[in-house]
Amino acid sequence: MKITRVETIPVCVPLKKGMTAKTAHGEHVTSPYVIVRVHTDEGLVGLGEATISGLWSGETQAGSVAAINHYIEPAILGKDPRDISAIRRAMDFVIKLNPFTKAAVEMAMWDIAGKAAQVPVYQLLGGKVRDAIRIKLVVWARDLEGSRLMAQQHLALGVSCIKVKTGLDPLTDIARVRAVRETIGPDMPLTIDSNCGWTIQQAKHCLRELADCNLLLAEQPIPAGDPAGLAEVRQSTTIPIMADESVFTLQDAWHLTTHRAADILSIYPGKHGGLAGTAEIVAVAKAAGLRCTIGSNLELGIGTAAMLHVAAAFPEIDTDSFPADTIGPFYHDHDLITQSLDLGPPYAQVPTGIGLGVQLDEEQLKQFRVG
Repeated sequence: MKITRVETIPVCVPLKKGMTAKTAHGEHVTSPYVIVRVHTDEGLVGLGEATISGLWSGETQAGSVAAINHYIEPAILGKDPRDISAIRRAMDFVIKLNPFTKAAVEMAMWDIAGKAAQVPVYQLLGGKVRDAIRIKLVVWARDLEGSRLMAQQHLALGVSCIKVKTGLDPLTDIARVRAVRETIGPDMPLTIDSNCGWTIQQAKHCLRELADCNLLLAEQPIPAGDPAGLAEVRQSTTIPIMADESVFTLQDAWHLTTHRAADILSIYPGKHGGLAGTAEIVAVAKAAGLRCTIGSNLELGIGTAAMLHVAAAFPEIDTDSFPADTIGPFYHDHDLITQSLDLGPPYAQVPTGIGLGVQLDEEQLKQFRVG
């Protein structure tokens, strides 16, 4: 089998009214992503999704399209799409970085490989260790009334864990977390995510102030790139620390584990350049005795399906203890797939169809396609 074409489709999908995302990185109102279709000479087509964000990885929609059209496609045309290691190597040779862009292409290769073998992608990753993925929903960085209302909406959906966005201002952050804790009661698991927004001193102060809120974990309290600083924060609190923006690459994971800077790693295919790169980071965490969970960049249907396959395949991705963020479709107007994923809550079901187990909705694609 040979790759004959890599098709890039830029899309812009709005988030639902009242569900737009506000974090320390700014406000997310629409998603300017890229859908990828990889065509083969045997008629099999693989799907991928680049959930790009300039504020997150430095990738833009136009840049992602250009990287695939001008660099990646010429490097992989004629290759067997099932030779995923060779394709990863070819992409890394012609263009550095661009993890979400490369993940979309690599995701499509896994989809083709599953379709060719007539099995779900999780089977290619070693088989399922779980059928369902426990999830959490997010309360964005809003005023207290808005935070309480959003928490109540999530409770009505049946969620069993809630995450609160912090990292904008310590005083309002603390008040928001307390307001949500009062709304959901004393026992429901509650996490916070500062998205790199606090300084080391602010993080220490806020975690001390929130020590009585029974937090399950604190995600990325300080900026990325400082494993020693993150280790300092971790040593100052009994609240488990999860790294997210701090762990993009395999080397990032190694530095975090050698510094003992985190208790949990937030991982997902887009951030690590694909499913294979995610598996490599899981191996580092396993060697270090750490657990992982699935994070998110607010994926649509294809990207979320890929995350669910990964979450199902590795015991070290402990979504029962640390619920996953496979929730992007909850917040978007549309997911661009013909049959929406069963995301619960409280548990998302792993797709069981061949490949990624999803199909592109051509009508939605026409509606949200850019240009």
